[in-house]
Amino acid sequence: MVNPALVDPATIRTTAAEAWIRAHPILRNYRTLYAQAVDDADPGYVGGFGVFRHTTRPATPADTDAVTPDNDTLPSRAWLDLRAEPWVLSVPAEERYHVLAVHELDTLQAGLIGSRTTGRQAGDYLVAGPDWQGETPPGITGVIRTATRLVGVLAHTRLTGTAPADLAALKAVQERYRLRPLHEYAGTPAPTPAPEPVWPVWRDEVLDGVEFLTFLDFLLGFFPLTDELPPAEAELRGRLTDLGIDGRGEFEPAVLPLEVRAELDRGIADGRARLTRAVAELRDSVSLFGTRAELGGDFLRQAVGAELGPYGLPTEEVWYGRWAADSEGRRPPDAGDRDHLIRFAPDALPPARFFWSATAYALPGHRLVANPLDRYSVGGHTPGLVHDRDGGLTLYVQRERPVDAEHSANWLPAPDGPFAVVLRIHGPEASVLDGRWQPPPLTPR
Repeated sequence: MVNPALVDPATIRTTAAEAWIRAHPILRNYRTLYAQAVDDADPGYVGGFGVFRHTTRPATPADTDAVTPDNDTLPSRAWLDLRAEPWVLSVPAEERYHVLAVHELDTLQAGLIGSRTTGRQAGDYLVAGPDWQGETPPGITGVIRTATRLVGVLAHTRLTGTAPADLAALKAVQERYRLRPLHEYAGTPAPTPAPEPVWPVWRDEVLDGVEFLTFLDFLLGFFPLTDELPPAEAELRGRLTDLGIDGRGEFEPAVLPLEVRAELDRGIADGRARLTRAVAELRDSVSLFGTRAELGGDFLRQAVGAELGPYGLPTEEVWYGRWAADSEGRRPPDAGDRDHLIRFAPDALPPARFFWSATAYALPGHRLVANPLDRYSVGGHTPGLVHDRDGGLTLYVQRERPVDAEHSANWLPAPDGPFAVVLRIHGPEASVLDGRWQPPPLTPR
């Protein structure tokens, strides 16, 4: 129940706007968690908590359950409930590029395991929640501590080709990713199981109204307020508590006075408008994804990341650039009206330690674009690319396949309408991270 002494319309509206932005990545994450770990009738169900489900084929335009799908790597997904005990995540020795990201309830990264961070060797990693006070058992390679009691694991394993042999080899790597509860790993008695939550049934319209606060109240029960969280978190949580949102899962918007609900609705509209502006103004992914230490209380940047793709990796792992406007200022560009090109100069190809790619997405849903080549990205891995005479590289971003063979080899299919192109650089070099290297413009032809 709202504290009558604090029913100040301006305060309620401001708090609602900030809470909506703060809740955006948490609720986007819960939508995925609910489908994959709770709702066994959902096509994306992975089998509950503590199991991997591997994707063994590249995404196509028919796969509409993911935002900005990445066709350069194939994902493996799992969810962990850390309330009763930690889990052990084991990886094999592997030459093929891979990264396993442990992300928290608000999608921030708690830790990364893989080619760049931990190397090519095998290892057993302990994933422990905020309540665990035990001792690390022998044989553990590293420990990942999380701020939330529910976490996700999203592995990316590089696809070097679509031939059956490469898909089979990639699948063999995925099947060696392993999850075990700590007691099974250590050979000790199993702890008392945590009680089964009453999971609120997800509906997409939750994001558009006051009901989002009911879901937020439930989910904050898995996200305790600790001294390690940034001051902005504690300050907002205090104002939310004044509104009756304290993590007990008992918030009921129907009992609120009409004037309070009206201010909450205005605040939600304010929050959505702020997010829309921030997405439109975005130029690249620098500081968009990362750890809590890196992003702290910058909740708007977290919300932008969740809006574009909630499980983006930190910039040091993958640098994301985005062409959402062309060189003449059209935002977004429209392949139904104009053809476009992206030309990398001879000495300015994307500097990648591992690999790079450019992927076109149809807007507004950021979906892959159907085309006769079944080609959804172009990059250093694309066979048959034709370099310019001076050694540069030109990509042709357009709806129709170019008629000449040279241009056709470098064709990045675009939709008949608005689009955006996302550039991914896996293992970006220092010149990317410090801004010395910049992507070229998207130029109308």
